Amino acid sequence: MSERPYRSGNVPRSTELASTILEKAERDVVFTLRIRGESLDLLSRHFQGFIERSLESNGVRYGDHPLLRLFVETHGRELTDFVANGMALSHQIDLKAFERFGGDSTHLLRADIWDSLRGYIESAELHFMSGLGGLNDILAEVDAQRPDAAGGSDA
Repeated sequence: MSERPYRSGNVPRSTELASTILEKAERDVVFTLRIRGESLDLLSRHFQGFIERSLESNGVRYGDHPLLRLFVETHGRELTDFVANGMALSHQIDLKAFERFGGDSTHLLRADIWDSLRGYIESAELHFMSGLGGLNDILAEVDAQRPDAAGGSDA
């Protein structure tokens, strides 16, 4: 630890804390990738469309269940969050590496990001198609609500 040009009693605690954290920056500070803006909206719209197409291919349309639109929007957000959080967790760059970046290394980083993004999108879609609370659950719920289903509603 380096010698400070002040006595701790004369310095605001925020200054002391900021200095201490910066001293540990090489070990504790990382830059993370964050998807935002139009790209986040594109991702969200992709998943909503993916869910709608998945439902339609199984004969389910808006109007078949009163909560279908809410289901599509909620699950679209969940899949979007899965991809965005996965990318943030898997693409953390420590301070030293970030300071060394330059030249062609950014092209390698873009390729790595593209590959990860594609992988997370595919994983999210697969999870929706096969996971708990996903497509199979809503199909069963819609079938149970249809008037012609045994025990379904008469509405």
